[in-house]
Amino acid sequence: MRAVDIIIKKRDGLELSAQEIEYFVEGYTHGDIPDYQAAAWAMAVLLKGMNARETTDLTLAMANSGEILDLSQVVLIAVDKHSTGGVGDKTTLVVEPAVAACGLPVGKMSGRGLGFSGGTLDKIESIPGYRVDLTKEEFLEQLGRVGIVLTGQSVDLAPADGKFYALRDVTGTVQSIPLIASSVMSKKIAAGAQAIVLDVKVGLGAFMTNLEEAHRLAELMVAIGRSSGRRVVALLSDMNQPLGSAVGNALELMEAIDTLHGGGPADFRAHCIEVGGHLLVLGDKAKDLTIGKAMIEKALGDGSAWESFRRLVVAQKGDVSYVDDPTKLAHASILEEITAPADGYIMEINARKVGEAAIMLGAGRAKKGDVIDPAVGILVHAKVGDSLKKGQPLFTIHANDRALVEPVRIALLQAVAWSMVPVQPLPLFYGLIE
Repeated sequence: MRAVDIIIKKRDGLELSAQEIEYFVEGYTHGDIPDYQAAAWAMAVLLKGMNARETTDLTLAMANSGEILDLSQVVLIAVDKHSTGGVGDKTTLVVEPAVAACGLPVGKMSGRGLGFSGGTLDKIESIPGYRVDLTKEEFLEQLGRVGIVLTGQSVDLAPADGKFYALRDVTGTVQSIPLIASSVMSKKIAAGAQAIVLDVKVGLGAFMTNLEEAHRLAELMVAIGRSSGRRVVALLSDMNQPLGSAVGNALELMEAIDTLHGGGPADFRAHCIEVGGHLLVLGDKAKDLTIGKAMIEKALGDGSAWESFRRLVVAQKGDVSYVDDPTKLAHASILEEITAPADGYIMEINARKVGEAAIMLGAGRAKKGDVIDPAVGILVHAKVGDSLKKGQPLFTIHANDRALVEPVRIALLQAVAWSMVPVQPLPLFYGLIE
């Protein structure tokens, strides 16, 4: 078997066998197949596509390139959620403790932000001392003892995906739906959860900007999960405007804490309840979604979700005084309010532009290795469909560099489109793939 023959076969639009896919993935992971051949193969996949069987075989080959955790040795069933990324999406910080408070273990390995999309690890690291480098043994012990884990990927999960993703990022092949699906699902399968809710974002601030592409990606990931013996559903959720109000690491953590105390922005709270409800159904803790959502609402209202979050912070050596008193978290030295320039209805708050403005302040990374300022960010005071009068609050900039305030102010005003006639609010969700 030769790599070039596999490249040619896919270039010509032919179906690859499981053996050919496994050979190529293993060869590239171990350095026997060079980058230039892997780049040619990835471009062939982008242009010619893969069917569901090929994509499943690719996913399993990447999952099997490293360790696969067996969570059944410490819990009967563990669940996980995965978001395809967005602006203001701090859902994990609320959903995970709420689900754990309902008696369903959650073991999650999260990532950092890159580009306009924030990362859960960066948000939770706003808590001084919080460890995101748990070993495999620590991960399993804490899952069994506490029932909740939120850490970084510190074990050797799907190393093939790491190599392929870095290659795709510089060869113009990131947008291939089979490659995205196999990338996400190989890590989820390797991480060991038996039930997974996929939160597939759609819109201006998402990787999938239109509903048709998002639907295709969601269907493919669900099919891969099911064929791999996992229980999987996918939600198609809106990311045309930021989720909730806060964009920025400590700001988003504070908003999550508020939500865990029974408050929080209405859209963000409703999103968390929906995602959490589906996890409880998949994990056999609720017989239907209505009951699952009611259980999550109860956990947020009676303080049990908050106590679960505190147990998580303590277990991973975070200074719990910072979540008990969020005023101790990092705060920006400069607050600048942006008001509505005229009367009107909000027609658009471009999530991507808001996310990029937050990066300008230092809340995210333009490239790997950039240092994040946990204190800075943006509060969004309105939603699509709102009617504002001139002078009413639109955004608040949280900055630590006065020179950045004006360019960020300009960028945020450009993110908003206005209408003189009423505008319908955006839906939270566009559909469910089961």
